[in-house]
Amino acid sequence: MEGRYTQSGILQNSLLFRLQAECMLTFEYCTDIELLHDNIANEFENLQDRVTSDVAVFQLKDSPVLLQKHKETELKITTEGHCLDLLQYIDSEDDTRKRHQDGTGVVLNIDLLWKLTGQCAVGKGPDCAPIIHHEHRNFQLVTVYLPLDVVMAVPTSEPVSSLSALMVNGVCKQLDDMRRCLCHYHEGDKFCTPRPYHFKPHGCDYIITVVYPEGVTDKQLESTRRRLHQVLILAEDRPLFRRANAFVFPEDKDSGGYLTNTHIGLPPQGGKESKTFLVQGTYSYHHYMQDRFNDDKWGCAYRSLQTIVSWFRHQGYTDHPIPTHKDIQQALVDIGDKEVTFIGSRQWIGSMEVSYCLDHMLGVTCKILSVSSGEELASKGRELAHHFQTQGTPIMIGGGVLAHTILGVDFNDVTGDLKFLILDPHYTGPEDLKTIQDKGWCGWKGPQFWDKNAHYNMCMPQRPVEI
Repeated sequence: MEGRYTQSGILQNSLLFRLQAECMLTFEYCTDIELLHDNIANEFENLQDRVTSDVAVFQLKDSPVLLQKHKETELKITTEGHCLDLLQYIDSEDDTRKRHQDGTGVVLNIDLLWKLTGQCAVGKGPDCAPIIHHEHRNFQLVTVYLPLDVVMAVPTSEPVSSLSALMVNGVCKQLDDMRRCLCHYHEGDKFCTPRPYHFKPHGCDYIITVVYPEGVTDKQLESTRRRLHQVLILAEDRPLFRRANAFVFPEDKDSGGYLTNTHIGLPPQGGKESKTFLVQGTYSYHHYMQDRFNDDKWGCAYRSLQTIVSWFRHQGYTDHPIPTHKDIQQALVDIGDKEVTFIGSRQWIGSMEVSYCLDHMLGVTCKILSVSSGEELASKGRELAHHFQTQGTPIMIGGGVLAHTILGVDFNDVTGDLKFLILDPHYTGPEDLKTIQDKGWCGWKGPQFWDKNAHYNMCMPQRPVEI
């Protein structure tokens, strides 16, 4: 099985191999912490010994390729063969070799198998009669399931013969991380499942894997994340390693959910002298008629607010659910901005109400940038470019009876020419990216897009300084 991802940096000449498996770890619990940690370490060592032995076999999904340490592949792939040659053995409707040569990344999925027969599966013990040691006592066994998820970037020119050793090394290193996590995060005989998460922070051209304990909140893991920021020399003013920041592989994406980052794939705008400034991170596209709710002709600002909230969710700033129209109306009533009769109505809201809701629901402050006419928006290129460069949040803009979301600008600092990347919440169709881009529901617009007779307010959310 393979998937595609966007390549950059050192990944451009590499294949991503992803190994997923579940291993069971059983150890004896005792109240002596040092002895307990020794018990855990011994069982992890046993598991690592099993991975490094000939019992472990790695299978390339959707292919007959089997890789084993100390042995060549089951197929006639020479030891001098390159990893790129493996693509031809994948049973896929698409031409993965051509896609890779075209620059689109490929994720090759690996299964971890265990031999159940043969001399290597029997064990490494001496060939002698078994000796049974029986000890009668009460003890407590703890069983933890380890969800292995190992990702490796391997150069396309890497010999196939080295793959199994790389996989063994990757699995053993992740087991070490899981052992440390398991020993550190437990209360008495209650143990957390150590779960790997993969991250590709903005500006990094590599994938970072971190093991977090299930059941421990992001707030409790702040010191761990801060150390990661410091070790990797990353800015400490925004979350990069919260669970919500995790890299999403193609096969893990929810095909039935909202579209995300609908601007990706649009052709660039402007000339050589202009620069493009875009929203940073991930957002979901919210528009009319979604969620089986008819808000046609009145709910555009509500939908823009939902898109902004989704951005803060995707970046890991909050786990607050996407607010419904009723939630938004209730929030405005709770802060005293609206009367109780506002709840359940079809009344419009504007940029100020959006800023109130973001403050009330998420604790996010906003700047309001006002212009007296649509024509004046053409002179706000520097302010908007600065916002996307420093804050990177979507902007809700309201004017007249319409609301839109600005995702970026293309600005020429010399001529002042300006184009806006607009996400239009007035779309009422299905979640079809091609239609949305081709019909301009997400696309670049010139200053003439705005009503020259309308007053506009722009709600510009400010990114909280936290990790």
